[in-house]
Amino acid sequence: MAIQYLALSTMIVLYTLMFIGGYVSAAGLGLTCPEWPMCPDGIMPSEEYLIEWIHRLVAATTASLVVATMIASLINKNSDFKIKVTSSLATVLVITQIALGAMVIDMKLHAVLVAVHLGIGIFLFSMVLLTTLFAFRISKVSISSKV
Repeated sequence: MAIQYLALSTMIVLYTLMFIGGYVSAAGLGLTCPEWPMCPDGIMPSEEYLIEWIHRLVAATTASLVVATMIASLINKNSDFKIKVTSSLATVLVITQIALGAMVIDMKLHAVLVAVHLGIGIFLFSMVLLTTLFAFRISKVSISSKV
């Protein structure tokens, strides 16, 4: 049952990350923290770097949850092939997103990289959504098989 809530938590945190990322982009704050992975002030940024720092903190949390969800789906004996594929793809995509995020900062918000970062983010959300749906299907199947 824990895999369902882990997958759901991952999806909620990822949605929050996408919302914050959209705000960072729309507000023109993408280069307020011009270094990657840390801001110039180190671990605890000053007020001018706070929004971008929060985006990076939520991204790190999301990445950890995506990897944890994949591990849970791989070790769960009731997991089928579909959840293993979607959670593994989500892990590959989140690693790609981290690399792209670094490149976006390094290339000073190059438009093509920003667009690719957004597109892969949407694909990542799709894989996490499917993983969550498959996780809740596992719960339903295991409950009905016990009855």
